[in-house]
Amino acid sequence: MTSLFEPLTLRGRTARNRIWLSPMCQYSVPKQDGVPTDWHLVNLGRHATGGFGLVTTEAAAVVPEGRISPEDAGIWNDDQADAWARVASFVQSQGALAAIQIAHAGRKASTYAPFADGDGSVPEAEGGWETQAPSAAAFEGYDEPTELTTAQIADLVQAFADAAVRADRAGFDVLNVHAAHGYLLHEFVSPLANHRTDEYGGSFENRTRVVVEVVDAVRAVWPDDKPLFVRISATDWADGGWDVEQSTRLAAVLKEHGVDLVDVSSGGAVAHQQITVEPGYQVPFAADIRKGADLPVSAVGLITEPAQAQAVLDDGSADAIMLARVAIREPSWPLRAAHELGIAPADAPYAPQYERGAWRKG
Repeated sequence: MTSLFEPLTLRGRTARNRIWLSPMCQYSVPKQDGVPTDWHLVNLGRHATGGFGLVTTEAAAVVPEGRISPEDAGIWNDDQADAWARVASFVQSQGALAAIQIAHAGRKASTYAPFADGDGSVPEAEGGWETQAPSAAAFEGYDEPTELTTAQIADLVQAFADAAVRADRAGFDVLNVHAAHGYLLHEFVSPLANHRTDEYGGSFENRTRVVVEVVDAVRAVWPDDKPLFVRISATDWADGGWDVEQSTRLAAVLKEHGVDLVDVSSGGAVAHQQITVEPGYQVPFAADIRKGADLPVSAVGLITEPAQAQAVLDDGSADAIMLARVAIREPSWPLRAAHELGIAPADAPYAPQYERGAWRKG
């Protein structure tokens, strides 16, 4: 069997294949209460029936102020966790692992959804709020945030841990801590967003301190038999910013603190980033981190074809493939991949309802 369809076991959970759904925000909570809806069930559920080995939710905010937009989902209360439990249960019933990403958007919070009538920061009169960040430095085009105090940082670390407890109660198999794309935890590690002079700023150890604190707090309450992932931006794509060397150092530290896989993406810290986009453009970052930190990684970034995804695994660049935009276009991408790579139908991740001939029995 081709390695794209080989199972991968991390701690006490086994993904049926290496084709995983990347977290993608949906901006689809109409009541602005953070409670996921039937949209989330159907959107994530269709990827589970489509054969993905692991299905990850969108970024679920750990506090109300951590949402990217007023329409974002959360996991800061039990009502949200109960709604997520329905999603996790269905995903698992289709043979996939259910993962949830927990997050805080930092200075990129309280912004309009991409398809909303507006741009930039949402005013309080329209449901927005004052944002918080490591430093009082705005992301271009957004309102200036307030600088977090050390006491507030401690509260946010606890909020991540509380979210992990709810995620476990909701039945999720995997927890993915969001430390990428210019959101709060990435803001702390990036010199372009973190201008602090206390124990959370300056040196590599200080800038990464809060990420390690979050991981320790989460790992302390997240069951030992369940994997813990961290998504990082491998580089800021900007001079003087976070880079692959620092990402590799951080990954090695995270390994020692109980992280089982680093989900490697890039960018998002600053608007003046200069990204060179081409098929598989982020895969080399994953390869460097995997080799340098001796830790499993997933790769993402314009991986669209089955042979391309298989090659990423064959050359040792990653242990799993995260799909995003192509998965939106084609939620049964794993089934096409199985066909193109010559996987026998009996070994492909077909739902029983989709197996050859099943539909003729009605």
